Amino acid sequence: MVEGDVTAALVARCRSLVDSVRRAQGTGDPVRVLVGIAGAPGAGKSTLAGEVLASLAHPVSGAPAVRAVVVPMDGFHLADAELGRLGRRDRKGAPDTFDAHGYVALLERLRSPRPGVTVYAPAFDRDLEEPVAGAVPVAPDVELVLTEGNYLLLGAGHDEGRWDAVRALLDEVWFVELPDETRVARLVARHVRHGRAPAAARDWVLGSDETNARLVASTRDRADVVVHR
Repeated sequence: MVEGDVTAALVARCRSLVDSVRRAQGTGDPVRVLVGIAGAPGAGKSTLAGEVLASLAHPVSGAPAVRAVVVPMDGFHLADAELGRLGRRDRKGAPDTFDAHGYVALLERLRSPRPGVTVYAPAFDRDLEEPVAGAVPVAPDVELVLTEGNYLLLGAGHDEGRWDAVRALLDEVWFVELPDETRVARLVARHVRHGRAPAAARDWVLGSDETNARLVASTRDRADVVVHR
């Protein structure tokens, strides 16, 4: 559990992980650390990732800045047309509405950077409510990848067990917690901001989103760090 200045403590953890890899690797070898940020919908994963990313961009006490990037799991949402074909449109956000195999394949590529090769990751456009391919460039000199999403700690049994492969590909995973009342209010406001009527937004949040939130909460104990927001 992280208390006090949460962002500062997590930034220090990131710097320590990167420094450890730098020392272990030979001179000139690429350094790459993958840190996951898990948590229920609306818990503040993206906000935390952005705060940590901004802090790592600045040198501290003579230590150099850490070259980092955020890669969202949400970029692997299946397109709405495909969800419709599969009959899963009304459950968008559930584990089987993502391309878990694609996400694992990306993490495997990111774990082993190749000189001169930029890896492009997808993102999720909330205005379009669709994934966007090739939106996040991960240059070969990026030392730290922060990847955030609901299901980083999910066990086997979901989508042929590929979610279970995610945890082993990450050096560390943080679990973000927020009081349910605050989290639900945030989610409703987010859906309204992106075009849903208030009543429809609340129905969606208390239905689909909360079903997913309960599943995510069950994975909390697999995290290395629990972050209270």
